[in-house]
Amino acid sequence: MIAGGGIAGLAAALSFARLGGRVVVSEVAPVLREVGAGLQLSPNGHRVLDALGLSSEMEAAGERTRAVCLVSGRTGRDVARLPLDRLHGFRLLHRADLHSILERACREAGVKLLLGRHVGALIDRGRRPTLRVEQRGENELLDADLVIGADGVGSRVRDALAPGAEPAFTGQVAWRATVEGEGAGDPVATVHLFPGRHVVTYPLRGGALWNVVAVAERGEWRAADWRLLGDPDEMRAAFADASPGLAGLLQRVGTCSHWGLHALPKLPPFTGQGVALIGDAAHPTLPFLAQGANLALEDALSLALATDAPATLDRALRGWEAARRDRVARALAAARDNARNYHMGGPGRLAGWAALGTASVLAPGLLLRRYRWLWDADVTA
Repeated sequence: MIAGGGIAGLAAALSFARLGGRVVVSEVAPVLREVGAGLQLSPNGHRVLDALGLSSEMEAAGERTRAVCLVSGRTGRDVARLPLDRLHGFRLLHRADLHSILERACREAGVKLLLGRHVGALIDRGRRPTLRVEQRGENELLDADLVIGADGVGSRVRDALAPGAEPAFTGQVAWRATVEGEGAGDPVATVHLFPGRHVVTYPLRGGALWNVVAVAERGEWRAADWRLLGDPDEMRAAFADASPGLAGLLQRVGTCSHWGLHALPKLPPFTGQGVALIGDAAHPTLPFLAQGANLALEDALSLALATDAPATLDRALRGWEAARRDRVARALAAARDNARNYHMGGPGRLAGWAALGTASVLAPGLLLRRYRWLWDADVTA
């Protein structure tokens, strides 16, 4: 039984179904639909989709990423370039396209999708966990051998497994939007750097759309929900000193979502008796390393493989958690480091940029090796 029908939940559903499991997904939305815009797939996530038999559909939906470029947000001047075109597994995808691919594969694999069900609580009724779901004011109790919480930052499953593990505002807010493109966009992810702020842009669907994610440091926020409608003028005002090229792109934003970035002060338990957490339910991931979806994909398949082994379920869950915690913690720390580097101000900013620029010209492989521990991981092995 899986709570949540986002990328993490559907990837887990498909992973278990491929191994012969009977899988039910409970999702609050009446129609399966992914919110958000673009995502950057890296080799560690690509391998999971390969193992699930989705390579051809995924490759048709997204373009290979040629590079990640860091530029001055105010002038547009190049700071550093990380070439990715010789590395397999980097792609720029629309989240909705990946979600649709996973949904279609789940339906074909016989996964049962219960839509319009709100997860009320996880109930301990002995050896088997029970999920209480609500629909139109009526409750239904669903027993399962394993309940997986893939229900995001505000996870109700996590509430039962780790009471008091509440996400805290990180002091950063984000706007997300897509704007119409003119086709044939260069498949490069560009990070526009400002003191205390940054913007990430890249083309989607062959340049038909451009993905825009803008992040700025703020003192307070109301809610973690990224479905809140934002004000494009407020976003543009936060980046009023943008370079002409970036300012022109921001000017074309008609609607955007707006949310506060939240993280857990410390990692909660990922597992309990007959229960596991994956994706943002286990480890909300800040968008400074482009690893939220990739780590969720890793969680999903690795959990299915771990529990398919000839061991008791609880022992398998404990082994899976032990294998995941250090890697996840390292990825979260790397994302926090990137936030500091992206938002650097003062004299250190120019010195840091100069060092990055020199390294990207003289030894581009050195910059890439910094993250090979992340990208080279293969949970399918």
